[in-house]
Amino acid sequence: MSQTIVPDSEARGLVSRLPDVPRALALLARFDRPIGWWLLFWPGAWAVALAGGGFARWPLIAWLLLGSIAMRGAGCVFNDIVDRDLDRKVARTAARPLASGAIALKTAWVWLLALCLIGLIVLLQLRLYAQVVAMASLALVAAYPFMKRITGWPQIWLGLVFSWAALVGWSEVTGALTMPGLLLYGGAIVWVVGYDTIYALQDREDDALIGIGSSALSMGRHVRAGVSLCYLIAIGLWAGAIWQVRPQPLALVALAPMAAHLVWQVATLRQDGVDPLTKFRSNRFAGLLMFLACLVVGSA
Repeated sequence: MSQTIVPDSEARGLVSRLPDVPRALALLARFDRPIGWWLLFWPGAWAVALAGGGFARWPLIAWLLLGSIAMRGAGCVFNDIVDRDLDRKVARTAARPLASGAIALKTAWVWLLALCLIGLIVLLQLRLYAQVVAMASLALVAAYPFMKRITGWPQIWLGLVFSWAALVGWSEVTGALTMPGLLLYGGAIVWVVGYDTIYALQDREDDALIGIGSSALSMGRHVRAGVSLCYLIAIGLWAGAIWQVRPQPLALVALAPMAAHLVWQVATLRQDGVDPLTKFRSNRFAGLLMFLACLVVGSA
């Protein structure tokens, strides 16, 4: 397994040194895998930066980071509660705390509540308009774990959920959901579809055997072309958002590093072994490149 796919629950670093129950709770919330909360956080940070708050509103960015850690953890716990039976049938997820029996279902629900309370503290730091926008995502979040059972494109739903922070960050800084924020959100959605399709390459055989959907299966032999299209649309929408804020050709140059990174992902992608996971994780750096682009444009 270590030569092909990294197990989905693998105690590493500080997490590996925790006692059994705290370690299982940390694994349940994926605290050992920070890539998830980075990917949830970046769209919100982009929105704050593009709206002109990259420096003046740094406490807001810090709150969004804390909220991303807590709510990504809560989402993982809820997902594992719903998927605990399916997870036992997939090699990559069979060792998850609920699937393996390391954590009781009641304990998982208590842990979920605790993480949501942290999210509530973050929510209360926002103005009322942004609070309403943030709360509007809850139905999408609750429905996501079921999407793989009813559609071959659950990554689209994940994109709606994982990009929502862009709407929250934009509405908090500007006080309204205007076109640049919506275009930024739209671009983030298809970016998520692209990178999570790469991630789903790890599970194609297992997903097909147990009958659940993924964009990696739906694209079939055209994964590279499908991911390329997602990334191309994302760049186009982000260019539109930047143009709305600063309608100057030079402003669009800020997107060049992000675009180059996405081209590298697709051009060098190998659809087996550990490469899909490596390319997926590289989107943490891609998020930073996009943040710098938004910071330059929003602060100019």
